[in-house]
Amino acid sequence: MGEFKIGVILPGVPVQRRDGLDLRAAAAHAEDAGLDGVWHGDHLAIGAPTLDAPIALATAAAATTRIRIGTSVFIPAIRPLAWSAKQIATLQYVSGDRLVLGIGSGGGPDQWAAAGVPYAERGRRTDTALTLLPRLLAGERTRLRDEPGEPSVELTPAVPMPPVWVGNASSAAIRRAARVGDGWFPSLISPREVAEGGKRLAEAAAEQARPIPVIAIGGTAALGTGVPSREEIASGISAAYGRPLDEVIDIPLTGHPKEVAEKLSAYRDAGASHAIIGIAGGDWRAQVDLLAEVRTLLR
Repeated sequence: MGEFKIGVILPGVPVQRRDGLDLRAAAAHAEDAGLDGVWHGDHLAIGAPTLDAPIALATAAAATTRIRIGTSVFIPAIRPLAWSAKQIATLQYVSGDRLVLGIGSGGGPDQWAAAGVPYAERGRRTDTALTLLPRLLAGERTRLRDEPGEPSVELTPAVPMPPVWVGNASSAAIRRAARVGDGWFPSLISPREVAEGGKRLAEAAAEQARPIPVIAIGGTAALGTGVPSREEIASGISAAYGRPLDEVIDIPLTGHPKEVAEKLSAYRDAGASHAIIGIAGGDWRAQVDLLAEVRTLLR
């Protein structure tokens, strides 16, 4: 079994202000601590302070040399596809080919309305993006079939296509991952759900005669003492996603590093090889240091 890798979601604007750090310092701290990746979500207009994902990750890339740079997750279909491809290619170029491209089609209807893209078209446009991005990043002339007039474009410089991890735990996401992805990237699900999804993923990949994608789970953590409790974090997940509390009560990663390592071992046993963790409380730098301890314990 390969090494289990842990990445961390970069701190949002309120946490940066509270803890006195910026994206450069945060990314460098995660790299120095020994984590495997720094990640950033892709949000436009959600009623809270957020940064543009490609610019934020370019900043992180400039402050680091080894650590992977990941989108959790990028929404290509909310932009004209040529712009999405240009942003992805630029991130891959400036990071020295360290990008992992988490891709999804989420965000509420208001966000899609703000971008001027019909919400009902998100699935089809996402499938088109996943199909055409490898050609666009390779510098091949490509017809953009979902854009007005179906223009044919050629983007340079060409870059290696980054690994694509398809976000979400849905059956549609599993099928997408099996068909065109290098990874399946569900968030806030149990080890049992990972194992069940992994079985369907393997079956779907076999039908496509493709390798089985890796499994990366998105989680949330507050380690040590003086931080929100598992119950408090789970209540927030329940309210935000409309899920019953008893369904999500075991999702938050809390306690000391040994306890968290044991919980992540259950995900590893279920088939996951990566965890991308959002910090749910406590000083961000200190939480990263504790996650690095967890990573060491999992070796």
